Amino acid sequence: MDFSPTPRSADLTARVTRFIADEIAPREADIHHDITRRRAAGEDSWAPPAQIAELQAKARSQGLWNLFLPAEHAGRYAADFGTDGGAGLSNADYAPVAEAMGSSMLAPLIFNCNAPDTGNMEVLLRYGSAEQREQWLEPLLRAEIRSAFCMTEPAVASSDATNMAATVIPDGDDVIVNGTKWFSTGVGHPDCKILVFMGVTDPDADRHSRHTMVLIPIDTPGVKVERMLSTMGYFDEPLGHGEVSFTDVRVPASNVLLGTGRAFEIAQGRLGPGRVHHCMRAIGLAERALELGVRRALSREAFGRPLAKLGGNSERIADARIAINRSRLLVLHAAWLLDQGMSRAALSAVSEIKVEVPNMALDVIDLAIQLHGGGGLTDDFPLAAAWVGARSLRLADGPDEVHRSVVARLELGKYT
Repeated sequence: MDFSPTPRSADLTARVTRFIADEIAPREADIHHDITRRRAAGEDSWAPPAQIAELQAKARSQGLWNLFLPAEHAGRYAADFGTDGGAGLSNADYAPVAEAMGSSMLAPLIFNCNAPDTGNMEVLLRYGSAEQREQWLEPLLRAEIRSAFCMTEPAVASSDATNMAATVIPDGDDVIVNGTKWFSTGVGHPDCKILVFMGVTDPDADRHSRHTMVLIPIDTPGVKVERMLSTMGYFDEPLGHGEVSFTDVRVPASNVLLGTGRAFEIAQGRLGPGRVHHCMRAIGLAERALELGVRRALSREAFGRPLAKLGGNSERIADARIAINRSRLLVLHAAWLLDQGMSRAALSAVSEIKVEVPNMALDVIDLAIQLHGGGGLTDDFPLAAAWVGARSLRLADGPDEVHRSVVARLELGKYT
């Protein structure tokens, strides 16, 4: 296997990196402080600053738009909705692009490559009907609307999706939805218009055939955003994570994705590439943290010596470099397996990176915080928010324990 980037991937990665440095990085602190100022003043902190739309328009005009679109499914959407080159990317080609975006908390949104919209757009692309794609996918590709994914529930152990209590019950030409979801990322954005909801349809069916995914417009009667949730004090505006209740919500049966009882099939198709995207962005985040930490260690002195020469910091910096490079190779391998269609091998590889990468990122970010001293805990630097993001990733898309059990089951299966 050859992990060297293709010419197109290398070109896009370089252009994304340059755009972040020239256009996003100089504005990111101002955008963040504008949001936090409005929140502190009791004003609306969810309305995105105008600079975001301006940056999105500039990125799209340069062909740096919807770069997540997969090569095998993009079709005309890649050509018609701004992706440079008129075609989608393989997982291996997109991986370094995603890493570049991960260096900035804002960049994925600017390039229309942010979760959960990317996953929801891939679901519509792979499994949506022509009508569903026209109504919801195309506005999402243009960033005219945003979306949320409603799967996790507060009342059950959601690491086992078969515990799900929310329901999607057919009723003539409609389906009726009931339940409560939380950590539904994206519902705080004022342009969030569509929810991808997963619930139980037939509790007596095979455990992987009980569930259904359905598209629910957020303004449907019975849908209520109960509250926005903080993650260790951060609300992640302008997207955010909400708790949403669904009370006798009725939508047409034509809003069902793929068919009743097929939600697990959709979820597996959605989550594999999405986990690669998450992990590559986390590597970019770790690279940014290491850069900040090293610059700090070289510029500050204590006890007459640079911080880099004190208390084993040189060795810790070396270990961080080794860990980032190791994680990157693991993710590129997983991306390659997905591209080759090696589903069983990819299943283990994707679970491996989902354990390895967030833990690596946490260690590197923690080192950078330590090198910054008390300042690393404040919002004067992006490290505290980076740590929270990496810590959240150890739970999002499945906790460490679930992924370790997948790896162990597959490994034990080789010998039993």
